[in-house]
Amino acid sequence: MKLIIFGATGMVGQGVLREALLNDQVEEVLTVGRGAVATTHAKLRDRILADLTNLAAVRAELAGYDACLFCLGVSSTGMSAADYERITYDLTLSVANTLAEITPDLTFCYVSGAGTDGSERGRPRWARVKGRTENALLALPLRAYMFRPGFIQPRHGIVSKTPLYRVVYRLTGPLLPLLRRAFPKIVTTTEELGRAMLGVASNGWSTHILETADINAAAAAG
Repeated sequence: MKLIIFGATGMVGQGVLREALLNDQVEEVLTVGRGAVATTHAKLRDRILADLTNLAAVRAELAGYDACLFCLGVSSTGMSAADYERITYDLTLSVANTLAEITPDLTFCYVSGAGTDGSERGRPRWARVKGRTENALLALPLRAYMFRPGFIQPRHGIVSKTPLYRVVYRLTGPLLPLLRRAFPKIVTTTEELGRAMLGVASNGWSTHILETADINAAAAAG
C-alpha cells in the first residue's frame, strides 16, 4: 500500500506517520506539508510546500497512491470565522479535488472530530464547518471516510503543537487509564487512530463515518 499523508507534523499526523512506517503492508509514504517531518525512513519521502492549496509543484508525484490520510487541521479557538473556514474547508477540498482528478478511486481518510454537525445547522460554528467539509468530501468520486475522534491521548513521546492542549494533556495524563475505562467511547490514542486509519485505508469499513468507538474497533481489527 502506498500512502500520502497531509499534516504529518501535527500531533495526530505524527502518530499516523509512525504507524505507517512501522506497518509492513505500507510500501511507500509521501508526506506533504508546510514544514519538514522530524524523522527519516527508507520508505518516506517528505515534500515541503509553502502553499498547500496549490499542488502544481507536486501534482505529478501524487499519482500512483492508494490512499491519502488527511490529518491537517486547526482549533477554532482564537481564530476568525474566515480563517477557520479557509483552512478547514477550502484547503481540505482543494487537496481532495486535486486527488480526485488524479486518482478517482483513491481512499481519502479525513480526521474530523467528535461533535461534528453533519446537518450543518447546529449552533457551534466549528461543528457546522466540519460537517460541511465532511459532506463535501463524501460527495466526491473518492472512497472517503470521516474519523471523528474525541479525546486523543498522545503516545510515544508525541506532543501537541497547541499550548492549551499540552497543558490539558499534562494535567489529565495520570487520569487517562481511568478515563479510558470509564469512557471507552470517548478516549482513543494517536497509536490507535493511526492503526485505524491504516486499516480502513487498506480494507474499508462498514460505515463512512467513524466515531471514537469505531476508531478503536478498527484499530483492534487492523
